[in-house]
Amino acid sequence: MLSEKEVMVMLEETKAVLHGHFLLTSGLHSPMYVEKFNVLQHPKYTEKLCQEIAHRYANDNIELVVGPTTGGILLAYECGKALGTRAIFTERENGKMTLKRGFQIPKGTRCLIVEDIVTTGGSVREVMDVVKEHEGVIVGIGLLVDRSGGKVDFGVRTEPLLRLDVTTYQPDNCPLCKDGVPMTKRGRTGK
Repeated sequence: MLSEKEVMVMLEETKAVLHGHFLLTSGLHSPMYVEKFNVLQHPKYTEKLCQEIAHRYANDNIELVVGPTTGGILLAYECGKALGTRAIFTERENGKMTLKRGFQIPKGTRCLIVEDIVTTGGSVREVMDVVKEHEGVIVGIGLLVDRSGGKVDFGVRTEPLLRLDVTTYQPDNCPLCKDGVPMTKRGRTGK
């Protein structure tokens, strides 16, 4: 089993977890930023992380792994491979998460939902809605990183490989600004 410390080392080595002074899309400032694709671009790390998620659900009779686009595609594939199941993904169509490409979730199918990084849990809840619409059974949620500080609750067993409580500051009350730490602007702030 991978410990949280080992996961953090892997994410820091690949620069998926960055430390510094970041301007987030929300306008807030933060001393930490998580760029998931810095680790997901390395198949050996992605495989190892997904094998850990799969290991945590190995005795739960998972029949299907589902993830949201984009990072969830890679995670679903690797977790499905490790569990010996099918793996599919959801996509947005007209702003709503849905199944496309002929993907099916037969009624009663035991599903594991996987996601890379969760902040508010919105994307995971949308995938849960899709699984429920097809009358699938949600067995659990597997996450690379829960950066909500443990605040997100999906009502089912959730296994994050790493839990982070990422501090954010209002620009006018940012200690990093006051200390003159140079700022970097990064992408989206989360899901």
